[in-house]
Amino acid sequence: MVTFNHFNFNVLDLERSLKFYEEALGLKPVRTKEAADKSFQLVYLGDGKTGFTLELTWLRDRREPYDLGEGEFHLAFQAENYQELHRRHKEMGVVCFENEGMGIYFIEDPDGYWIEIVPAK
Repeated sequence: MVTFNHFNFNVLDLERSLKFYEEALGLKPVRTKEAADKSFQLVYLGDGKTGFTLELTWLRDRREPYDLGEGEFHLAFQAENYQELHRRHKEMGVVCFENEGMGIYFIEDPDGYWIEIVPAK
């Protein structure tokens, strides 16, 4: 048997990303790992309810934005406070796509990753 453990996003500015994920989604660091030579740092963010984590990988020498290809992938979050969260994301200016027919929307993080927000059912 296998279970989900974590998903990874590589980020250019770790502090900016940590601030974004806490402000936008309430995610907080639950575990970190840093290379002995300080060449990379991993920060695992948790939601405080499940064991699933989002791993943010920061590489010291990386300067150029990551190539996200055609962007045909995303991470999804289910929100019990969907309307409140939608308002907050509008105020933050991070909503990048809305599908009112499906009752969902997407936000974009500082590195261009799309995150789907779906209402709890």
